[in-house]
Amino acid sequence: MDLVGGPQKILHKISLNDHMILLLLWHILHLIVQVIYFVWEKMRAIESYLIANGIVKTYEDLNLDRVKYLGIVVDSDEARETSKVIELLEWISDIGVKKVCLYDREGVLKKSKELFMEKFDSMENSETNQKRKMDFEFVSIVDGKETVAKAANLLYKKYYSDPNSEKPFFTETYLTEALRILGSNEPDPDLILIYGPTRCHLGFPAWRIRYTEMVHMGSLKNKKFGLILKAINKYTKVKQNYGS
Repeated sequence: MDLVGGPQKILHKISLNDHMILLLLWHILHLIVQVIYFVWEKMRAIESYLIANGIVKTYEDLNLDRVKYLGIVVDSDEARETSKVIELLEWISDIGVKKVCLYDREGVLKKSKELFMEKFDSMENSETNQKRKMDFEFVSIVDGKETVAKAANLLYKKYYSDPNSEKPFFTETYLTEALRILGSNEPDPDLILIYGPTRCHLGFPAWRIRYTEMVHMGSLKNKKFGLILKAINKYTKVKQNYGS
């Protein structure tokens, strides 16, 4: 009788069985998640269809006075799909938004700046036969880092380079003033729509989103016109408390 080899073979078989069970459970879990995601996407598509076609009347009259500046954050990989970004901007233009901030971490959208600006400077609205213009700001994560560094350097020279000067405790007011002097005084977006795989702002400059509402819209390839209407409508109904 093999007193050494026997137990090792039994242990090996048990390990294989455990591995197969775990692998099976993993596939079952993965299948369940896929089914849930599929159903969720179908429900979103139906909801978007009902909203976009006016079947749901709630979203017909949008108070765009509260959305003077709309931010669009796109994952850099998806931002390379220029045609999808243009279609998204056409929808936003049709809704009536005039000023848009486009952001992705790597600056992909910024590289297509001239294309976007030319496209939305000359395009005519098919219904009104009027030119629809949009003002754009293009931002990447590099812009945020460089701007903060310049602002910090400006504050240092003003308050700390002279050893005899008063050394204040820097607050938001000091940073805002430094950014204004540097020319980085664009307003905070009222609302940001985020397109990408993750539920975060993907590095959008933090000092620009102090009072900004953010909505994760899913993947850019699965964008829905009706869901944009829903997000804007929901934002316009929110009461914001800014404090004293």
